[in-house]
Amino acid sequence: MKTAVIHARIEPRTKRSAEGVLHKLGLSPTEAIRMFYRQITLRGGLPFAVMIPNEQTAATLGKSRRGEEIEEFADLNRMFKSWEK
Repeated sequence: MKTAVIHARIEPRTKRSAEGVLHKLGLSPTEAIRMFYRQITLRGGLPFAVMIPNEQTAATLGKSRRGEEIEEFADLNRMFKSWEK
């Protein structure tokens, strides 16, 4: 019997974006939350790694969020070729 209720506040943009992904997967937000809680129970913790990024990773993520030093590629082959330089 499903009787427990969860209330959470989240940024509207994040909610819309996540719900768009869930829709493509054929999941409702409620189903996704049930899956998340079930995985927490089964694994005895979060179902993904949660780590504090080191200084270099944090700096790189910051640049990426600001749109700095970003390279775009037409396809994966071109991206992999760029790594050979």
